[in-house]
Amino acid sequence: MELTLKGEKRIFEDGMNALDIAGQISQDLKKRALAARLDGELIELVTPIHGDHELEILDFSDPEARKVLRHTASHVLAQAVKKILPEAKLAIGPAIENGFYYDFDVEKPFTPEILKQLEKEMNRIIKQNLRLERFELPREEALKLMEEKAEPYKVELIHDLPEGETISFYKQGDFVDLCAGPHLPSTGKVKAFKLQSVAGAYWRGSEKNKMLQRIYGTAFFDKAEMEEYLARLEEAKKRDHRKLGRELDLFAIMDEGPGFPFFFPKGMVLRNTLEDYWRQIHARHGYEEIKTPIMLSRTLWETSGHWDHYKENMYTTKIDDMDFAIKPMNCPGGILVYKRKPWSYRDLPCRSGELGLVHRHELSGALHGLMRVRCFTQDDAHIFMTPDQIRDEIKGVYQLIDEVYSVFGFKYHVELSTRPENSIGTDEMWELATQGLQGALDDLKVPYIINEGDGAFYGPKIDFHLEDSIGRTWQCGTIQLDMNLPERFDLTYVGPDGQKHRPVMIHRVVFGSIERFIGILIEHFAGAFPLWLSPVQVRIMTITDRADEAALSLKEQLENAGLRVETDLRNEKIGFKIREAQMQKVPYMLILGDKEVESGVASVRSRKEGDLGAMSPEALIEKLTREVAEKAR
Repeated sequence: MELTLKGEKRIFEDGMNALDIAGQISQDLKKRALAARLDGELIELVTPIHGDHELEILDFSDPEARKVLRHTASHVLAQAVKKILPEAKLAIGPAIENGFYYDFDVEKPFTPEILKQLEKEMNRIIKQNLRLERFELPREEALKLMEEKAEPYKVELIHDLPEGETISFYKQGDFVDLCAGPHLPSTGKVKAFKLQSVAGAYWRGSEKNKMLQRIYGTAFFDKAEMEEYLARLEEAKKRDHRKLGRELDLFAIMDEGPGFPFFFPKGMVLRNTLEDYWRQIHARHGYEEIKTPIMLSRTLWETSGHWDHYKENMYTTKIDDMDFAIKPMNCPGGILVYKRKPWSYRDLPCRSGELGLVHRHELSGALHGLMRVRCFTQDDAHIFMTPDQIRDEIKGVYQLIDEVYSVFGFKYHVELSTRPENSIGTDEMWELATQGLQGALDDLKVPYIINEGDGAFYGPKIDFHLEDSIGRTWQCGTIQLDMNLPERFDLTYVGPDGQKHRPVMIHRVVFGSIERFIGILIEHFAGAFPLWLSPVQVRIMTITDRADEAALSLKEQLENAGLRVETDLRNEKIGFKIREAQMQKVPYMLILGDKEVESGVASVRSRKEGDLGAMSPEALIEKLTREVAEKAR
């Protein structure tokens, strides 16, 4: 048979599998191989290959191969659980991002001691290098096998499979599990793993079903790579925005308002600083700010389509026997602002921005600090334009978003999502819109990934994925072209021909959600914000009460220069005061004692650089205001 590997055609004996082929190429490739892709389809390494094909041998660098390894690790875990707790009932055990989990029905919750026993047993199974053998059974035989093994959850899953569907199992040693695969050839390929935590999980995610015990774990091909990942997780725990939000007195989610954040004074300083920056940059880029009502009538949401397709996520009420809904998004309100008057092509593009508070009903289990809430402020902007303006407007939006992310030190990558199967609009309109987005990215020489068929049903989109300081990615900014709402709301402008035409609409956000962006910033900076963002920029600390008057005078000078200042005049040792200021991540600490008061200076200590020596108020103000103006990181 003739196989094409990395563009090179090679001849192999018919019926060979990818593992043997890898061995013929190099023993190192065979050692690293985890799965293969045959004509684009994922297959196991031991699957026999017949005929001419394109073959790709996959190692841990491939996302699908990582899932294969981690799914096999979940089977190793299940085998270990059945060995140590034979009465445990198996549910499901998929690979997930960065790891895997398996759900079990057990009498008592798993303890840390049991997890250690399970890890020891898993290591034994991995050392045995057991082959994973796939076999298939007819429905009745599959049901009989799982009933004999007293696995009620597997029996239920088999009953739910469509008639005629292949029912497959995997066997490793004396352990058998219902599974579609694919898997590694043997357990020995799971080179490194770690069981991380236990949580409760309802069977099939329904509160009506029994609560199961879910064990989470991760697995890697290389132990050093796993240790690096676990170290990043530990760093992420230290940076958890919920923990830092409490410690720095920024915000909290209270029992009286699950999913509804409370922002405290320091949190409001941070928030207002972000919003002020948003207003400045949008004014510079030609946007006008608007504000639309938080609650609007059912008829509006019917026109937009939300009442039919999104109602379960909306908070509704009645006023004068009419249905109203609290807005889950700002777009329909922004459209009504556009519709307030007739427009000419000479007036376009029309750019409007809104920091609009929206509410969405999220399930309580999905809520997570500021990252997933029930009310949040979207920094929406809507641009209405003629079709020939698409390319230039997309470039302008891209440059604005790039400028904002650069200020915070975020790296990012861009993804372009194209027409999905359930799209609306004509082929010509989709072609125009997609070319507009792609052409703008090409003009800007921006590298991007194309996600075929992943656009919104109403238009293609560009998504921005930020990378924070410890390598995690967050999807924040988006640019979407919309051919649906202008049609639904009958939006028009008068063209050069004197006739009415349909404008093209752009939806775009930069922060995405102010609340979520604050959560990301807290974790990105580990709470140690740059000077311009820091709620408290300077803390003045006195060594003796003889310096109190000078401290208050210096505070007034700094505040008059626009800086945010606190004083610490307590009768405490200066070392204690400095440590506390550092714990609060204050960027600059000014220390005043008898010597400093006499000389008219302050000893300056930087959070990042340590002791900077003595500085006069004038020199200090010049340094700090310049750092704020430059938005230095």
